[in-house]
Amino acid sequence: MKSMLLPVLALWVGCCPGGALAKQGPSLREPTAPPTPLGLPILQPPPLPSPPGTPNGASRQPGPGGWHQKKAHSRDRSGSSTLETTGRGQKRPGSGRGYRRGPADLGIMEQAMPSLPASCLLAQAAIACSNVKMKHVPALTDPGLTTLYLAENEIAKIPAHTFLGLPNLEWLDLSKNKLDARGLHPHAFKNLTRLKRLNLDGNSLSTVPALPTSLQELKLNDNLLQGLQHSSFRGLSQLLTLEVEGNQLHDGNIFPLAFQPLRNLLYLRLDRNRLRTIPPGLPASLQELHLSANVIEEVTEGALNRSRSLSVLVLSNNRLQEDRLAPRAWIDLPKLETLDLSHNRLVHVPSFLPRGLRRLTLHHNRIERIPGYVFAHMKPGLEFLHLSHNSLRADGIHGVSFLGLQSSLAELLLDHNQLQAIPHGLLGLKGLQVLRLSHNKIRHVPLNSICDTRVTQDSNLISTHLENNLIDRRRIPPTAFSCIRAYHSVVLQPQQGEEEGS
Repeated sequence: MKSMLLPVLALWVGCCPGGALAKQGPSLREPTAPPTPLGLPILQPPPLPSPPGTPNGASRQPGPGGWHQKKAHSRDRSGSSTLETTGRGQKRPGSGRGYRRGPADLGIMEQAMPSLPASCLLAQAAIACSNVKMKHVPALTDPGLTTLYLAENEIAKIPAHTFLGLPNLEWLDLSKNKLDARGLHPHAFKNLTRLKRLNLDGNSLSTVPALPTSLQELKLNDNLLQGLQHSSFRGLSQLLTLEVEGNQLHDGNIFPLAFQPLRNLLYLRLDRNRLRTIPPGLPASLQELHLSANVIEEVTEGALNRSRSLSVLVLSNNRLQEDRLAPRAWIDLPKLETLDLSHNRLVHVPSFLPRGLRRLTLHHNRIERIPGYVFAHMKPGLEFLHLSHNSLRADGIHGVSFLGLQSSLAELLLDHNQLQAIPHGLLGLKGLQVLRLSHNKIRHVPLNSICDTRVTQDSNLISTHLENNLIDRRRIPPTAFSCIRAYHSVVLQPQQGEEEGS
């Protein structure tokens, strides 16, 4: 190992005074956290080199980013060079900003770096050993290491002493291994007092392990969790993000005070469990709640009464019917702007919707009508209304169905319904930009149904879809779309029975 490390260290000492890698971008030790559109902080992982199996020169940021191409750096004309990490090399030039390891540190590095698989990748403060059939966590001793990525291996046991040599670890990914409650020692993470992000997705854990109080993000998706106890999240007052989707949670095994310690929680995922109701005792700080793909049948009046900071609520793919939605379930939630009720059993647009709602998603229900004045109480009003894949007919939409949305509504999606005519009330939607009426049974486009020819003002519409109906285009009045500035934004073909482009 010494023969491999000597040239690397010589290169580091000769070319990179003062820690050149630290100057090329954000520090590995100080990741930035830009706000999301909802104001939620994102815990940015330090950059990682490519896990095995990636294309040459590619690196992967675990999370939604996927693979990103990485430029290979080479020696420039001045003779200096930057580090090039390959799938075979184990190059790690120092872990402190401005610190240079020289030949005198070889003995220390050899002790800190045990025998790792050849395809493991090393960077300034990170080690990535993904999908290398590793069966145990290597014994590492390095106070400078902040990121350890061991996903997609065969690790089944983590003893108590495993991380004693990594006191400054901030991000640990053990997802998609073979960990269960017996193999994971209760105090395995005890000494990781600076750990911020922990990913345990895709294991076989039946209980939440003991966790360091420094955690800000915890992922336990796709495990075998059989309940959340009062002590499950003890001391995790700094936790911002909690994901426990795809487990065996139900109304009877979530303790009413399970979430009480999570005083600063912003984001909670409980999708793909077996919940019949919204769990009680949610943190008052919560801003985003995901409960899709459960078996939720009702929303009671007090279920969300403490969640006054909630801005996003996702209840898609459940069993909701409008008569099981309490009248005051969410109407007074002052910050709720996004509500997803898609893939449920609703037969009309629910009443008593949140006053400040901006985005309402109702596709793939059984909706037959939009009651009059159902949006009239909203201020400033919906911007986005998604009603695709329902059972709406022309007589289910009235002239006052969209009252309250005249200036706010920008997108209205009514495709894949049973509409036989252009719905009433569209002329009043002065802010409308996107209108989808495709895949219905519309036969005619009457004058003054989309454009009001009695006024000279142009419409705001930039996308109008009427394809896959029963419209005879030859019978459309010449001025039917006269208010639309870009005629190409009106899509009329193909109609049912026509070939595209005919």
